[in-house]
Amino acid sequence: LYKEFTRKFAHHGYIAICPDLYFREGNGSPDDVAAEVRSKGGVSDEQVIKDILGAANYIDKLDIFNGKTGLFGTCSGGRHGFLLGCSTDRFDAIVECWGGNVIMDESSITEKQPVSPSSLTANFSGSLLGIFGNEDTSPNPKQVDEHEKLLKAENKDYVFHRYDGAGHGFNYYDRPIYRQEQSVDSWVKIFDFLDNKLRS
Repeated sequence: LYKEFTRKFAHHGYIAICPDLYFREGNGSPDDVAAEVRSKGGVSDEQVIKDILGAANYIDKLDIFNGKTGLFGTCSGGRHGFLLGCSTDRFDAIVECWGGNVIMDESSITEKQPVSPSSLTANFSGSLLGIFGNEDTSPNPKQVDEHEKLLKAENKDYVFHRYDGAGHGFNYYDRPIYRQEQSVDSWVKIFDFLDNKLRS
């Protein structure tokens, strides 16, 4: 799935790279490795930040790099994207698709995820596009409202799009949760956003 997403960005003319954040966790099918990672509480925020910055630094060295970098993430990747936007000024545009645990309460804080990204909103740099399904439970609409309230309070450059009739992962075309109409529209909005922020 993520290889196909990466090809989609390349097809639209972007340098696209999809770092394997789970490569340290062993071999197996992507679903099996992901399940193993989840059973261990996920990959640490610190490690994800280092790996994503490593991928960005690789792109920096390419002759065709124009000096602007975007970041796309879904689910925990959406959370990581927002966290990176709050932790570094390295990214010009971030697409957060249904980022779960951007808003975390104290009971959700762990050693690997020691901070709620929302608490760092004041530090967010760059521009943010948020894509959400109104039938999602993580994040649920109330959490998306809170996320937006914090961005607005800090006068951040963001746009959120919310879709009725869609839940978590609605552009995962290989799963029953796929919603074609909402997915097609979200991709149009994603590329409009990235074209505006990264090509100018």
